[in-house]
Formats: sequence, C-alpha cells, structure tokens
Amino acid sequence: MASADTQFQLVTFHLGEDLYGVNIMDVKEIVRLQSVRAIPNAPYYVEGIINLRGDIIPIIDLHKRFRIQAMAKEEDDFEGGFIILNIDGNRIGIIIDKVARVVTIKGEDVKDPPQMISGIGSEYIEGVIRQDDIYLIMLNIRKLFNAKELQKIIDNQ
Repeated sequence: MASADTQFQLVTFHLGEDLYGVNIMDVKEIVRLQSVRAIPNAPYYVEGIINLRGDIIPIIDLHKRFRIQAMAKEEDDFEGGFIILNIDGNRIGIIIDKVARVVTIKGEDVKDPPQMISGIGSEYIEGVIRQDDIYLIMLNIRKLFNAKELQKIIDNQ
C-alpha cells in the first residue's frame, strides 16, 4: 500500500456494479471492444487474444476471474472496452464494462481491504478508497497474475 504522504493516479472503471481502479503507471492504453479470438487450452478466465496494431495481446475476463456479473448493457450507452496493462514488460488486456475516469488519490485515503469484497479475494486488492457514497477498489495487478500464470498466458498466444 502507498505511504500516507504520497499521491498517485488511478484509472477507474466499472465491473458489474462496482468501481475498480488500477495504477495509471501500469496502464498502456484503453481501447474499444473488438473481436477476441479464443485460445485453445487457456485458463477459464482468458477470453482470447486480439491483434492491436500488429501486437498480439491476451485478453483476461475479470468477470470470470472474480465471478461477478457483467453490467447490464444498453446499446445506446455501452462504453465497455479493454484496458491494456503493462505487467513486468508483458502487455495484457482486461475487459471492462465501462471506463470511469482518472482520479488522484492520497496515500492516507487508502484503507486496508476487508477479507472479502464482492467475491474478490483480498489478495487481489491493494486497498479501498471511499469517495462520496461509493467505494473504489484498488486492484493489485501483479497479484492478479502470479509469475507462473502470466507465463502460461503469454506462452498460449
């Protein structure tokens, strides 16, 4: 967790009914939804791969990984897409329901995660931030994919 006197920025997004964030320094870009090609023998939460300007990027479905329901889709306002992350030199995309915004967070506002939030194990959560009447769940992307899992996903491309 960040020290109390630091500030950092999070890219926030919706998965189902909840608001999540990842450190902006780990985000390469945000792209619109596009066709995903399945990968044989991939883990259940790997949706497949996309070709992004000549680079092959594995796409992870956090809905499956966290066992949460996707946001109800309305054709006229659906803003889902992929957040392309850079995890230790490897690019991986995660499916999001809706991008929210970039927010600046003070380290002192980040609270330790409870043992269980919305079905997501606390091992994946860096912290929780209360903003107005909602809670922002800060994900630890390096714990989402351990080194062995990450290598398996990259090798399956």
